[in-house]
Amino acid sequence: MNYPEKLLYTKDHEWILFKEEYALVGITDFAQKELGDIVYLDITTLHETVEREKVFGTIEAVKTVSDLFMPVTGEVMEINQKIIDQPELINKDPYGDGWLIKIKTLNEKEKKDLLPAEDYKKLIYA
Repeated sequence: MNYPEKLLYTKDHEWILFKEEYALVGITDFAQKELGDIVYLDITTLHETVEREKVFGTIEAVKTVSDLFMPVTGEVMEINQKIIDQPELINKDPYGDGWLIKIKTLNEKEKKDLLPAEDYKKLIYA
């Protein structure tokens, strides 16, 4: 499985990529494989502030529905329209075209609670 070093991870299997003006959030390769074929996303938090570890949406696979948790407190600026139209992109490219939301982070201190790739691997392979 693939765990890019440039990303930070949560224990709930989301990833975050910090840019200068925003951050991208998605689910990990491990999470998409565990879910199986993703068929639908319900993200209704556009333009809302969502606190760290609170639900920002749900993801539906053929056999299950799972909550999506915010890695850091932030305002949801954009939902990736590609994954709304083609949710299978998350299975094909979870770290690229399969990103979920773009956020404006509101608490930089929360970054320290995220996991680097090596620590995330230890968590899922423990």
